[in-house]
Formats: sequence, C-alpha cells, structure tokens
Amino acid sequence: MLCRSLAVLFLLASTVAARAVPASEIVPVQSRQISQFRVGSDETVFGRLEFIGGIEMTSPNPLLGAISAIRFRPDGDSFVAVMDTGHWVEGAVIRDDAGRLAGLTDLKATSMTDGSGRAQLEKWRVDSEGLALREGQAIASFEQLSRIEVYPDPGFAHSRPIAQMRLPFPLEELRSNGGLETIAIAPKEGPLAGAAVVVSERSVDEAGNLLAGILEGPMKGAFTVAREDPYSVTDGAFLPNGDLLLLERRFNLASGLGMRIRRIAAEDIRPGAVVNGEVLLQADMAYQIDNMEGLDVIARSDGDIRVIVVSDDNHSILERNLMLEFRLAK
Repeated sequence: MLCRSLAVLFLLASTVAARAVPASEIVPVQSRQISQFRVGSDETVFGRLEFIGGIEMTSPNPLLGAISAIRFRPDGDSFVAVMDTGHWVEGAVIRDDAGRLAGLTDLKATSMTDGSGRAQLEKWRVDSEGLALREGQAIASFEQLSRIEVYPDPGFAHSRPIAQMRLPFPLEELRSNGGLETIAIAPKEGPLAGAAVVVSERSVDEAGNLLAGILEGPMKGAFTVAREDPYSVTDGAFLPNGDLLLLERRFNLASGLGMRIRRIAAEDIRPGAVVNGEVLLQADMAYQIDNMEGLDVIARSDGDIRVIVVSDDNHSILERNLMLEFRLAK
C-alpha cells in the first residue's frame, strides 16, 4: 500500500513538474503562394493599399491554426506571434527572387508560462489575443481571463511574466469573449511617447463605442473607438507617423466573412476622445481573406511601409491560415 501511495505521489509530482516546463515544438509549414488578392483578377491596388503577395499555410501540426497576433522584428523577416491556445511562436518568412512572400521557416511554438511558473494551462487562462514588442519587453494581452502581462525580451518563451499593466477602465466592463484583442506600441517621438495602447474587440461603453486606453505616459487614460456593427477589432499597429491601423473582421450567415483596415489619426488618440478614421481597405469573400486575426506594420529601409495581415483556421477544414502583404500608398 505504501509503495502504491509513493508511486501515485511520484506520478503527481512528475505531472506538476511537466506542467512547469514550457514545452517547445517545431512546426513544419507547407506554403502555397497567392498572387491575386481579388479572386480571378490581376488588379493590385485596393483602396490605399497595393497587394504585394501572400501565402496559404498548412501543417501536420495542429498548433499552426491558432495565430492571433504577429509582430515583426526590425529586419522585416523574423517575427514573434502568439496563439490563442497559449503559445509563443517564433519564425521567419521566406521570400522569392522578386521579394514576395514564399513561405515560413524555423517555426517554433512554446507554451506560455503564467505568473506562478506553470505552463500548458487551460485555454481560458491563456487565451492570448494581442502582442506588442519594444526594447526589452514582449507584452501579451489575454482575453477570457483579462490581463496584460509583460515578459522579458529576449527570454519571453521560457519566462514567467515580470509585470502586469493596468487598464484605465474597469476589468468588469470587458466581455469574456470580446475583450482585450489589440495591444500596440506608439512611436517614441509622437505625442503618446512610446506608450502601449489597447483596443477591445467587442466590449463597448454606454454609447456603443469600443473600450480603448493609453496605458502609460503623459497621455495616459481611456478613450473609445467608434464601432460599426458587424465589424469587430482583431488587431492593430502604429505607423511611423503615429497613426494607428486597426484590423477589423465581420461574419454573418447572410454575407459571410469580411475584413477591413481603418486608419486612426495620431492627433485624435487622447484621453476622453471617441476616435474614427478612414477605411483604407475593405474586402469580402470575393477576395483572398479568411478569419483575419493579426496585423503588423513594417517600415523598410527603402522608405516603403508594408502592412502584413494573418488569419488562423481555428483548426477547421473550412478555414485557412493566410499571410498577406500590402504596400501602403504614400
């Protein structure tokens, strides 16, 4: 009996130890290039954006189907992403001779670690939807158990969070499946002085506007983003001039999937404001889109501003993992 009890204790201890170690997996990816954004058309300019190219991605590892936010490193090719299954993703894009997206390489997924050092937790604890990078920090926002956690960079993949960021509005105002979806870092030289900014997916105030906030700096405080039903915000990133791009998604049975990208002027983002902006791009199922979840901005050394958007297939055979690249018109 004693031996059996010791064996059970050993098994439990081993299980706890296993949960405490972030597990990493190499994720092989097969890619198919996408040369047309509008299906059956060689048109390349759509609104204020020019389509450069894209890829459709598949993998025998089901982890691929959960990317919810992506941030590129300064080289414009290597990136960090988060999955709503509670994983960090690191990898890089491959480009063809013309500079178009051709595939992904070195893709690695690692279980996120919570404040107690535990990894591989239940989805509702680690539903990571937003990601921001700045010097020394990787900042992740979580939706169901709403919070914003700061991890060290480098070292985020095998570290517990080192800090949490406070929101300028009550947590109880966030919907459990429509909460913190976007976190982005404003330019240091702009009026927000490098502050982190959050925008909720579908959590609204009494006027029906999306909850948002500047989390630090001289302009710290809450603001809201005008919501146009049925669109919901899924990600965002700042342009070098301080304007904020927001990726929005819609879905209903009558019209299917849709996406758009909206540009919020830098001078409009301030505490107490209700912000809106120009729609740069709008697309429906006549275009190569899917469940569009992530957006990032790449400022290239040649002066080009690239916008990359990604989708995740939610582990469904009816959806696709996409990465699309556009050039912003000057």
